[in-house]
Amino acid sequence: MSSISALPTTPVTAPAPIPLRQLLPWAAFGVVLAVVLLYFVGAEQGITSVFAGETVHEFVHDGRHLLGFPCH
Repeated sequence: MSSISALPTTPVTAPAPIPLRQLLPWAAFGVVLAVVLLYFVGAEQGITSVFAGETVHEFVHDGRHLLGFPCH
C-alpha cells in the first residue's frame, strides 16, 4: 500500500494588518491625485485653465465624454 511521506511542513501565518497610521498618507495621496485628475479631465478649459491653449483639453477629450462632461 502507498503511504504518505512525511514532508516538512511550514506553519501557515496570517498576514499582518497594516496600521492606519501607515495607510493614511497613501490614502490622502490617492485622494489628492484623483481630485487633480478630475480637475484636468473636467474643468481644464476657459477661465479656470491652468495651462494656456487647448493642449490639455484635447489630450483628455475622450475621457471628458466618457465621464459625461460636456465640452462642445
